[in-house]
Amino acid sequence: MAKAAALLLIVALGDSTTAGTPYFRSPVEAPPSGSGDPAGSWTYWLGRAKPSWRVLNAGVNGERTDQIAARLERDALAHGPRYVVVLGGVNDAFQGAGPAAPREALTEIYRRVRGAGAIPVAATVLPFDRAAPEQAAAIRELNAWIRAEAKRLKLPLADTAAAARHPREPGRLRGSPDGLHPDIRTARRVADAVRRAIEKAEED
Repeated sequence: MAKAAALLLIVALGDSTTAGTPYFRSPVEAPPSGSGDPAGSWTYWLGRAKPSWRVLNAGVNGERTDQIAARLERDALAHGPRYVVVLGGVNDAFQGAGPAAPREALTEIYRRVRGAGAIPVAATVLPFDRAAPEQAAAIRELNAWIRAEAKRLKLPLADTAAAARHPREPGRLRGSPDGLHPDIRTARRVADAVRRAIEKAEED
């Protein structure tokens, strides 16, 4: 009898974009299994697309990158994942944290994930429709840094921003129920971007 393929464990670490706000509260927010409609999170669609992948949703609504970094061990590394998808920074921009803070936090997360023997997947920050010009500029600047840092560190890059943005209005989401978060169709596109990044990393 052929041996069953081992599950590939992936932790999705981030803020509301990952949690699934406003459709879903992640298992971290509403233990043990979350609450609401899981189809609102891209993690649901990633698991549906790849049944041999186990995807844990560790998103928390409203968190900055420093807050995400503070729970990295508990919510990601403690599970022993192969990959940790890191999607954070929109709340830093929303709260006017400045460019240095999210860079430092993301750098720390990438380093600690690697140090634990896992692979960090750098994901770009999604736009939001209600962004003021300075907030939109902060997201663009951070995304340029994430792309450059992923290349420098040879990390898998999931360009989730490109997947989620409106084709004619790049500062807006393709679809949103509230002007802040992606709708379900856009969440599926985000999942596709993450899937492609991990598939490419598995092939290399």
